[in-house]
Amino acid sequence: MTRPALVGDIGGTNARFALVTPGEFNLHNIEALACADYANLDEAVEAYLEKVGSESPKEACLAFACPVHDDEVKMTNNPWHFSKSAMKKKLGLDNFKAINDFTAMALGLPHIKPDDLVQIGEGGSESGRARLVMGPGTGLGLAGLAPSQRFWIPLSAEGGHASFAPTDEFEMELLAWFRKRYGRVSIERMLCGQGLLDLCTAHAEFAGKSSVCNTPSGVSEAARNGDEIATQAMMRFCKILGDVTGDVTLTLGARGGVYLCGGILPKILDFLQASDFRKAFANKGRMEAYNASIATWVVTEKWTGLLGAAEALHNEEVS
Repeated sequence: MTRPALVGDIGGTNARFALVTPGEFNLHNIEALACADYANLDEAVEAYLEKVGSESPKEACLAFACPVHDDEVKMTNNPWHFSKSAMKKKLGLDNFKAINDFTAMALGLPHIKPDDLVQIGEGGSESGRARLVMGPGTGLGLAGLAPSQRFWIPLSAEGGHASFAPTDEFEMELLAWFRKRYGRVSIERMLCGQGLLDLCTAHAEFAGKSSVCNTPSGVSEAARNGDEIATQAMMRFCKILGDVTGDVTLTLGARGGVYLCGGILPKILDFLQASDFRKAFANKGRMEAYNASIATWVVTEKWTGLLGAAEALHNEEVS
């Protein structure tokens, strides 16, 4: 019997693990562990294997919400850090791949079902063309995916850390507000859970009011209950997401379509559908028709990253 391989999708808050038969994509024993409960990766892996009663795997592909190109990996939004070579030895692995979390998201796209996609607006996709995957959560991830003769080729990137560019006078004021608080303002600073909460606080201050929200989920809840400030923040969040997604689509030439992932968007589909997301996505001057013709979907499959890690395990384009 083939020993199962370990796959994982590890963000700033949660570490999601599963077992998979190498070369297959049926995920087993899926569990999500809170990163804060463990001092480092090895403790979380050991706790997972003990919980599901599995023997130690000989192969693993784990995706991380941070750069992974060096041997030393330091998580961006939690304190875990480790050496890939040392971790491979410590976990007793013959094959260990560490990939970026949105590389995993991109590689998971060919393995999700049509029912796990919700289209936002109009547009279509061309087969055999590059795809874009991006989305806000604890941070903002993005990656590309390109087809080849044998394997999908992931295009890893850290575009969430590019500089935020305002597109109207109100966003100029927002930029000044964020800069005063944080210094340099990246796209991720706006488009993440904390960014949504900050947008609500900024909108309230501009209106001379106090925000009623203390958490990102509280913003969407308040908006659904009719709070004007929270609703404005939600609409601005979606509009900025459209601006940024449209820019990256142009940069990549993502004629294969745009796939929006992450922990936030599936929970706010109603706001996204009602917002100026698509208008901002297409508002690119002479390239408006180019972007308007490209489809944008929200991915509702919970385990896209785990499916991508399973794809990466024996994908020869992934080192």
